[in-house]
Amino acid sequence: MENPNYSIVEVDEPESAFRPMERTRGKNAKQVTWVLLLQAHKAVGCLAWLATAFWSLLGSVKRRLCFTHRLGSERLGRDRWLFTAIKLFLAASLSVLVFELIAYYKGWHYFKNIPTSKLEIQSLFHLLYVGWLSLRADYIAPPVKALSKLCIVLFLVQSVDRLILCLGCFWIKYKKIKPRIDEEPFGNDDVEGSGSEYPMVLVQIPMCNEREVYEQSISAVCQLDWPKDRMLIQVLDDSDDGSIQELIRAEVTKWSQKGVNIIYRHRLVRTGYKAGNLKSAMSCDYVEAYEFVAIFDADFQPNSDFLKLTVPHFKEKPELGLVQARWAFVNKDENLLTRLQNINLCFHFEVEQQVNGVFLNFFGFNGTAGVWRIKALEESGGWLERTTVEDMDIAVRAHLHGWKFIYLNDVKVLCEVPESYEAYKKQQHRWHSGPMQLFRLCLGAILTSKIAMWKKANLILLFFLLRKLILPFYSFTLFCVILPITMFVPEAELPVWVICYVPIFMSLLNVLPAPKSFPFIVPYLLFENTMSVTKFNAMVSGLFQLGSSYEWIVTKKAGRSSESDLLGLTDKRMPPNQMQRGASESELLEISQAEEQKKQTVPVKKTNKIFHKELALAFLLLTAAVRSLLASQGVHFYFLLFQGLTFLLVGLDLIGEQMS
Repeated sequence: MENPNYSIVEVDEPESAFRPMERTRGKNAKQVTWVLLLQAHKAVGCLAWLATAFWSLLGSVKRRLCFTHRLGSERLGRDRWLFTAIKLFLAASLSVLVFELIAYYKGWHYFKNIPTSKLEIQSLFHLLYVGWLSLRADYIAPPVKALSKLCIVLFLVQSVDRLILCLGCFWIKYKKIKPRIDEEPFGNDDVEGSGSEYPMVLVQIPMCNEREVYEQSISAVCQLDWPKDRMLIQVLDDSDDGSIQELIRAEVTKWSQKGVNIIYRHRLVRTGYKAGNLKSAMSCDYVEAYEFVAIFDADFQPNSDFLKLTVPHFKEKPELGLVQARWAFVNKDENLLTRLQNINLCFHFEVEQQVNGVFLNFFGFNGTAGVWRIKALEESGGWLERTTVEDMDIAVRAHLHGWKFIYLNDVKVLCEVPESYEAYKKQQHRWHSGPMQLFRLCLGAILTSKIAMWKKANLILLFFLLRKLILPFYSFTLFCVILPITMFVPEAELPVWVICYVPIFMSLLNVLPAPKSFPFIVPYLLFENTMSVTKFNAMVSGLFQLGSSYEWIVTKKAGRSSESDLLGLTDKRMPPNQMQRGASESELLEISQAEEQKKQTVPVKKTNKIFHKELALAFLLLTAAVRSLLASQGVHFYFLLFQGLTFLLVGLDLIGEQMS
C-alpha cells in the first residue's frame, strides 16, 4: 500500500491466479485515495451548506423573536378566536405525540388487535395507552372520516369547476373568440381637433395616502389619447396626510397648466372608503354631461390608447354596461411572493374573467382598469358603502338589472402587486371577507330578481358559494386541520391522491396561463395552502359579520413602475418652459415646494413582523410530520414537513425577501 506502483488483485482461489487477466486497468491505492477525498469533499460541502442555511434560519428566528415588540407583530384583535383554536390544537397534538413516542419506544404497536384482556396490560401507562386507542377508534375516527369525506367531495367539485374553466379557455384560444370593434368607430376626426363624434368620458383616480405612486398614475392618465374637450380627469384624494395632499395638488396644477382638463377633489370626512369617494365624485353636477366613466387606482398606468381600445365597444350596444381590461404587473419578478401572486392573477384574468365574459357576459368588476356606462351605474343604484368590495357589489347589482359585461384580455394596464406578506395578507383578507358580506346582503335580491333561473344558480352556487366560500373552507380544513389529525388518528388516514396527485394536477392547470412560472409550481402549491388560513379567517369574518370584516386598509405600494418612461415621454411632448406659461406666482411656489418635499422624502426601511397563526400552524404541521415518520408514511411526512416549513417562512415574514 505504501508503493503506488503496485496494483491490488483479489485472489479468491488458487486457480484464479493462473487465469487470463481482464484487460481492465486496476485502480491503485493513490487513485482510490483521491476518489475517497473527492467524495468526502462533496459530503463536507453539502453539510456545510445545510449548516449555513440552518444557522441563517435560526438567526432570522432569533432576530424576529427579539425585536417583535419593537417592530410590532400581527394585530390579532377580534380574530383571536382562530389563533386560540390553533394553539389548543397544537397543545393537544404535542401531548399526543409525547404519548405516542413513549409507546413507540416501549414497543406497543397496535394497529388492528388492541389488547382487551387484563393479563396483557403491563402497567398503568399501558392501560392509558390502550384506552386512548379505543377512544380514538370508536369516537374520534368516525367524525373525522365524515368531515374528510365532505371536504374531499368539495375538493373534487371545485377541481371539476376549475377544469371546466380551463377547457373553456382552450376553446376560446382555439376558435380565436374575442370582442371586436370597427377600425374607425368615431370617424377620421383629429384627436386634437373638435372630436365631436367622440363620447364624453370622465376619468377618475381615487387615492388615499399614495405617496409612492400618485405621480406616475396621474402622468399616465393625463396622456390618454382622447380629445381634451371630451374628457375630464378627477383626482379623488382621500389622503389624511397634509404633505401628501400638497404633493398631489401640485401635480394636478402642473398638468392643468399643460392644458389637461383635470381637477383635484379632497373630502374632509372619509366615510365609506373608496365607495364613498367615488359616490361623492359622481354627485357633482357636471357629471351629467358625461356618458362613460373610466376608473384607475393610484398604482395603475394605462397606455395612451386605452380609451380608444375600450370605449368603442359601447357603440351600438345599449345593453353593454362595463368593459374590463386586464392587469399587467411591473414587479412580478421582484421576489418569490410576487411570482406566486402572478400565477394566481394570471389564471384569474386569462381563464376566469375571459371565460365568464365570453360565455356569460358577467364577471366580477376588478375595481379599476375598467370603463362603465354611467347610465348602468345609476340604474343599478350607484356606489354603495355597505361592503369593502364595492366593485363586486356594483357588478352584481348591474347584472341583476340586465346589463352585460365585456372583458378584453388583449388590453393590459400596468400596476403593482404587494411585495410584502403583510400587505398581501391585508389585501386578501379584504378580498375574501367582502364577498361573504355581499352574499348576505344581496341573497334576497338575487332570489327575487327577474333574471333567468340559470343566472341565479350561477350567481349563488358558482360565483359566491363554490368560488368564495367552499374554496377557502375545504382548503384550510382539509390540509391544515384534517391532515394533521389523521396522523394521530390513522383510522381516518387520507389517501395519497388527495394530498398529492390531485393538488399537483390542479396547480399545473393554474400555472398554464403563466408558463414561465412552472419552476415555482411546488412553492405555489405550498403557499396556497398557507394562505388558506387568512382566506378562511376572512371568509368566517365576513359571513358572520365580525368586526375585522369591515376593516379597509390601503394596500401598500412600492412605486415600481415605468415612471422614467412616462416622464421621458412627457419631456418629449412638452417643452420645458410650457408648464410655467400662464401660471401664477402662488402656483409656481406651490409646485417648487412640492418638488423640494419629494427630494427630502426618506425611504422607509422594510421591517419584518411575526404572524402568530402561521407560526402556530407551522409547529402543528411539523409535529404531525414527526408522528407520520413514526408510522412510516413517506408521502404524508414529506408533505407535512415542507408545508410546515412554508408556514414557518411565512410566519417569520421571510416569504417577501428580495430574490436575485
